[in-house]
Amino acid sequence: MADRSARSGEDNRPTGIPVLRWEEPPEGPVLVLLDQTRLPAEEVELVCTDAAALVEAIRSLAVRGAPLLGIAGAYGVALAAVRGFEVEEAAAALAGARPTAVNLAVGVRRAQAAHREALARTGDARQAAEAALSAARALHREDAAASERMAAHGLALLDELLPAGGHRVLTHCNTGSLVSGGEGTAFAVALAAHRSGRLRRLWVDETRPLLQGARLTAYEAARNDMAYTLLTDNAAGSLFAAGEVDAVLIGADRIAADGSVANKVGSYPLAVLARYHHVPFIVVAPATTVDPETPDGASIEVEQRPGYEVTEVTAPQVPVAGAGGGIPVAPLGTHAYNPAFDVTPPELVTAIVTEDGVVSPVTTEALAALCARSRQVTIS
Repeated sequence: MADRSARSGEDNRPTGIPVLRWEEPPEGPVLVLLDQTRLPAEEVELVCTDAAALVEAIRSLAVRGAPLLGIAGAYGVALAAVRGFEVEEAAAALAGARPTAVNLAVGVRRAQAAHREALARTGDARQAAEAALSAARALHREDAAASERMAAHGLALLDELLPAGGHRVLTHCNTGSLVSGGEGTAFAVALAAHRSGRLRRLWVDETRPLLQGARLTAYEAARNDMAYTLLTDNAAGSLFAAGEVDAVLIGADRIAADGSVANKVGSYPLAVLARYHHVPFIVVAPATTVDPETPDGASIEVEQRPGYEVTEVTAPQVPVAGAGGGIPVAPLGTHAYNPAFDVTPPELVTAIVTEDGVVSPVTTEALAALCARSRQVTIS
């Protein structure tokens, strides 16, 4: 079950309330989410009391972004365990809520493994639930630390590729603190450049059809006093042609073993434009986004979203008339092609930046070595 409540923010974070937190009120533990479908008009909290509510929040994009989905998935397993629901069933539902985002399944499996191990060792359901919650909290902390390291590696790479400074960076979708336990992935790199006085302009793709760039990235950029400009997705080509883009920074929802990158639809055209115009195309993502079990881009399952996200537009506090709860912008019965992601081949990716370092050029061997290093760090 889920409930919503509104609050306003006054601090200097990109949002005034945490994007995700665990709470334990008298009536029982809950997972509290910032409902990102309501931004930027209002900051509204969504309170999940069970895994089913969290699954719905994930599917509706109330909570979104690869790293945050991993954290949410882990907390969802803990929520099921603490409240006495069937953990394996909850884990399966959570892991399958958005098939392209590998971090979601990674987070679910981590909390699930902790729960199984504790239950087998102690036979105590309460201790097993505590183990799942501890695993979720550890993942949350680790993601915040990973975000900081990604920002440092990414900024160093930008300075290496663009030694003159004054970076003009184009980004797509939303990759800031709204998708992370810290300050994000690609957006965190741009934010680090801004804080060091080396960001001249952040170009923000509006990111159709759900406008995560216009609603969320512009929101975060404004709250951080960054110099930014919003553009329609199909205006990016004219920016490149005018020589106004020095680098492209995007995140990723899954990176295949060969370096193919699945990200919000519209990323692949940017990679093609960047290659033609000799502009670095940089992907920033935690090492957990690299999936060695997915051999190549053709093996990535691309989520197909409902057609009404294209045939209708939605806005908070606006009367609705369409089947999907929005304002129709296409004739009734119009069919829409609406993949959530597209896949960029490795030869178009200049570098992949993770918390464990930078991979460039992007090859199967280099990514395998990165994953091996990441596993060693996790184990130690």
